[in-house]
Amino acid sequence: MSPTPQHVRVVLADDHELVRSGIKALLSMVDGVEVIAEASDGSELITLVDSLTPDLVMTDISMPGMDGITAIAEIHKRHPQVKLLVLSMYDTVDFVKRAVANGACGYLMKDAPPFELEQAVRSVMATGSYYSPVIAQRLLQPSEPTADDELTTRQVEILKLIAQGRASKEIAFQLGLSPKTVDVHRARIMDRLQLNDIASLTLYAVRKGLVKP
Repeated sequence: MSPTPQHVRVVLADDHELVRSGIKALLSMVDGVEVIAEASDGSELITLVDSLTPDLVMTDISMPGMDGITAIAEIHKRHPQVKLLVLSMYDTVDFVKRAVANGACGYLMKDAPPFELEQAVRSVMATGSYYSPVIAQRLLQPSEPTADDELTTRQVEILKLIAQGRASKEIAFQLGLSPKTVDVHRARIMDRLQLNDIASLTLYAVRKGLVKP
């Protein structure tokens, strides 16, 4: 007789309700796997993980407000035992490396076949990691520097807000800085990236996965 599958409690995060419903339906067909809560953004996800302490978190990266990468980093810091699996439409090395650097232990594409969802959950729980074949292949290729390699944490934070169309005063208020300090950071970001205008900065932020297109 085969052993009973491990009971895996999952919290699912995606800002599209239809996507969450589809993933939840697929997971409900996997023996021993239960979706115990759902979140639509990073802040909600952290709150749920704090109160429920699931075995596994499956999260998208691009979500409104706090994104998946920031949430992953915070959850990994607070609950290092919780496994963090990214479920994304983005397959660039930059996204994957940022996710892993912040605590993710797996990366699954949203267009993966349904059977791969179960495979990913089982692998993450049994071995501590899982990467879609297309992602594993990407990771073997040489990659360009990530935003985190090229900019400081504060500069990445400011760049994200610039790319979201925020003015210096708004950014300053949100981050507790002076508008002049924000302008200095923006000038340094442009100088370091060799970019000359806001449009170019926004394109860079989109390409690096810091904001949604």
